Amino acid sequence: MTDVRRPRRLAAGDRVAVVAPAGPLNAARLATGTERLREWGLEVVVMPSALARDERLPYLAGTDAARADDFTKAWLDDSYSAVFCGRGGYGVQRMLPLLDLDELAAVEKVFVGFSDITALHEAFNARGLVTVHGPMAAGVEQLAAGGARLRDLLFEPESVTDLLAPQGAQTVVPGTAEGRLLGGNLALLSASIGTPTAAKPDGIVVLEDVSEDGYRVDRLVTQLLRSGWFDQVTGLVIGDFSDADDSGLVADVVRDRLEPLGIPMVSGAAIGHEDLNLAVPLGLPVRLDATNTTLQPLQPAFQ
Repeated sequence: MTDVRRPRRLAAGDRVAVVAPAGPLNAARLATGTERLREWGLEVVVMPSALARDERLPYLAGTDAARADDFTKAWLDDSYSAVFCGRGGYGVQRMLPLLDLDELAAVEKVFVGFSDITALHEAFNARGLVTVHGPMAAGVEQLAAGGARLRDLLFEPESVTDLLAPQGAQTVVPGTAEGRLLGGNLALLSASIGTPTAAKPDGIVVLEDVSEDGYRVDRLVTQLLRSGWFDQVTGLVIGDFSDADDSGLVADVVRDRLEPLGIPMVSGAAIGHEDLNLAVPLGLPVRLDATNTTLQPLQPAFQ
């Protein structure tokens, strides 16, 4: 059983770093997003490579080495209480071999991000650290729609008693389950199989994705099924699968592949790439009541 380690909650006056471990950031969007964080009383510092762009590979925010260096410096600097990712995109997997994950995970610090950032969540959660799957620093629309929830989780975690509220969800397979909340982006979790940072989940899994059509979702889920990835999963929370060619088909695929597992399961959770992306604490023990469509933290996400 993995020991759960909860970082200290945030408070007004805390200093936080913004990094771009994957794709490059839009300066205007970052300025708007970080202003929201400053309204919460945080001192925000944008790390050097966050606004960089790799010359040869323009879908990356600077070189792998520069992104890894920024991340490591921000994480190991005791003056920062949290590290916020600016956006996802692609690039975290390229950076992972350059990080000393054991050294980093030994430091208990708030970490916020989602999408491509799933690759970092997976590594940190496997080492017991609670992290936040939620809106990022340049995610202007998501901070507008779900910023209050993110702030509550970070500053007043006791106030968040149902991780699916206020949007709710729909019952797929009734029942209750307990375990650590794990998972994130389906494509990243599938791509992790066979790598040094792959970690089979041993609790309740949340899944979301964007721009993956029905047959591709089928392929990704089937890869996880065939690898035994779901063997110790106790419950399922299906979030948004945005910008698919046929959202109804994607929903049918998810049910066709996962409903036969026979474990408590809900769908339609507001977790993912829509404007309302409810922040949830990965790595934290939770209780899923799929019959009544609630997801209850069994302890506050942060100390």
